Amino acid sequence: MQEPQRASSSAPGPTKTLVQLARTASIELNVQDLKYLDASRRLLPPGKRVYISHLPKQRWEDTWLACREVRAAGFDPIPHVPTRLIECEAALDRTLEAVAEAGVQEVLLISGDYPRPTGPYSVVADVLRTGKLNQHGLARVSLAGHPEGHPTVALEEIRRAELEKALLAEQLGLEATFVTQFFFEADPFLQWASECRARGMRKARLIAGLSGPAGITTLLKFARRCGVGRSIRALVARPSAVTQLLGDYDPDLLLRELAAAYQSNSSTFDGLHFFCFGGYLQTCEWLSTIAAER
Repeated sequence: MQEPQRASSSAPGPTKTLVQLARTASIELNVQDLKYLDASRRLLPPGKRVYISHLPKQRWEDTWLACREVRAAGFDPIPHVPTRLIECEAALDRTLEAVAEAGVQEVLLISGDYPRPTGPYSVVADVLRTGKLNQHGLARVSLAGHPEGHPTVALEEIRRAELEKALLAEQLGLEATFVTQFFFEADPFLQWASECRARGMRKARLIAGLSGPAGITTLLKFARRCGVGRSIRALVARPSAVTQLLGDYDPDLLLRELAAAYQSNSSTFDGLHFFCFGGYLQTCEWLSTIAAER
């Protein structure tokens, strides 16, 4: 396993705000990372919010098993549920019942990047309107945020859907959390968060989705697929990025910018989430180092 890049000894240590954000940050794994769960218990505090991604061709049974294992490890499992893969109302009930039995208290509802729905749920709002989350005892829901838009959906539609999901969750009495796609520059996210508050999304939690240390070539591949816009251009435009192409991306500067913004106005956003891109344990180690600072 390649070690994440460390800051030089002359660099200032993490601020108190950054340490706190690191301690409360959520993290994401996929079913292939389950073998590292036991090792991650010494790095992450009990109750850590751990999102479980839904890989292409992943079976629902794999998701349910992952939820049970994450819960058994002492963490709070939050599985991705792509609504376009749900075939019918009975399948929705079966999925929510199974995750609830696995100790899940929250799901991340996403439409999923599939050209056509396999059932009646084309978008996340379709599932929210059913009231099924409440019926199965789920009081919280996570939703996707797109500060820099989406590669195949018009920006106006993205903004309309974000507000619709937030208002539906509020009407249903669900605690809503928006986790954004990852980005590399603070300004687009902070502007999006401020606009969300101005548009009436005052109760929803807004979480900055970030990449942990990872190879830049890997990040470029995922960024283009996910529609990361202005901030990825800023990343590759920096001269230092050229010399890092064979190494790891270090999010230290971006973290400091977000921590400074949070310290200035903590009502703008509510926390951090880390995508691992196959480097779950590496990201756990890196995050634990920051969180351990005093």
